[in-house]
Amino acid sequence: MGSAATAVGRPKTLFDRSAEWDTLATFASDPRSGPAIGMVTGPRGQGKSYLLQELTRATDGFYFGAQEAAEAESLRQLAEQLSRHTSAASPPRWRGWEDALEAVLALGADRPLPIVLDGFPELVRQSPALPAALHTVCRRLRAAGKPNRARVLLCGSAMPVMHRLIDSAPATADFRIEIRRLDYRQGARLWDIEDPLLALQVYAVVGSNPAFRHNVAGENAPAHRDDFDAWVCRTVLNPRLPLFWRVSQLIEREPEGWDRALCHSTVAALADGRTTAGAIADWLERPATDVPRILALLGDCGFVESTPDAFSPGVTHHRIAEPLLAFDHAVIRPHRGELERQEADRVWSATRTAFEASLMEQQFARACRAWAVGFAASDTFGAAPATASTGFLPAASGPVPLAADVVVRGEAHGRPGTLLSVGRAHWNEVLDVQHLHEVQQVVAALAERGEDVSRTRPALYSAAGFSPRLRDAEAHGELILVDPRRLYSGA
Repeated sequence: MGSAATAVGRPKTLFDRSAEWDTLATFASDPRSGPAIGMVTGPRGQGKSYLLQELTRATDGFYFGAQEAAEAESLRQLAEQLSRHTSAASPPRWRGWEDALEAVLALGADRPLPIVLDGFPELVRQSPALPAALHTVCRRLRAAGKPNRARVLLCGSAMPVMHRLIDSAPATADFRIEIRRLDYRQGARLWDIEDPLLALQVYAVVGSNPAFRHNVAGENAPAHRDDFDAWVCRTVLNPRLPLFWRVSQLIEREPEGWDRALCHSTVAALADGRTTAGAIADWLERPATDVPRILALLGDCGFVESTPDAFSPGVTHHRIAEPLLAFDHAVIRPHRGELERQEADRVWSATRTAFEASLMEQQFARACRAWAVGFAASDTFGAAPATASTGFLPAASGPVPLAADVVVRGEAHGRPGTLLSVGRAHWNEVLDVQHLHEVQQVVAALAERGEDVSRTRPALYSAAGFSPRLRDAEAHGELILVDPRRLYSGA
């Protein structure tokens, strides 16, 4: 497998994605006889189309990027693309998708050749029989014993559609890959930011989405920490730039049949910090039964992440997976009229404090959880972390529950793993011993409930710093302290 991938040179302009490139190149170069079908999925804006365009460029393969169009127009566009690829005198005329697919797959008659149908869900919406037609053509080629080695890659960001296609034809999809979001450290490298505090701020606004970096925001990255506010105003809050409008279109581009108004309001509730279905229903003033389906739809499309509560597995917490979607619903959407009148400076001045208190806190805690399971050394927590999540416990007295932002557990099989660490994360607050006492309260409450806390290490995460007393306690091995520099370069 390695030799096939090596033979297809990785483009120098491709950011990261080495494993994904090698996997795609291996599939595209597979010398075995017979056509094969692969599926490429993932959230919008993660570079799927760019990866596949570069793959077909490197292999002299065939790429077709579908648009929302009627079947007849899509077939004409495909015919024109094929005629350009083969230098034919004129585009072919087909009676339907079987004719078209036979002609396109014939490109793989002599050698392994990737054939990309990008935007496949858009094609299927207008041509529901297309998947069956593709499988029919592939079966026909295999049955005929022809040495066809077409490597068909079906790509789509409408993840519910792609998931249904995968689930409905498990035996005929030879290859599947999901292009996942880049993590927060990759996001810093994507934006060429070395200052960890600035990297966290940028991540809380635009995440680590390559499309927002290269296709929308261009090279207009913040120069330094003092340039952050001006950068937000001149890019994300600027109605003259595509980034201002693009994020609002994410939900609009998903399949028909959604209650898009309820989807937007659910995202707004999540951006406001409501993480459970009940809290979201209260915020929306809707029956609790309305919310799970919307959350499931948003989750299927990669907009929402859902994880069990660290202490009460029957409770699920939901969070926005795309930071710019959260920023849009917290800052842009409520002030769109003012921003369209180019009042970005005034709007940002009025909303920045809330941004720091809500979105920055949420995204900082999210990065801390990602660090715990993805970058912390195994000896940091005494064993290899398996999960990091949020947990809440009812307080012994008073209505405010005991909370932990970073609860780290070890490996487990069908049950909660060993409790390795309980921690709190604060973006804009210098932490002192009282914060350690809060964590110790949570650990003590867990012990009273029968949880084994013998291996549990308290942890504090802060972007603003720690008191000398906490640093002294860290030196004596009494707790774990994590600051932005450790988040980005330490274990």
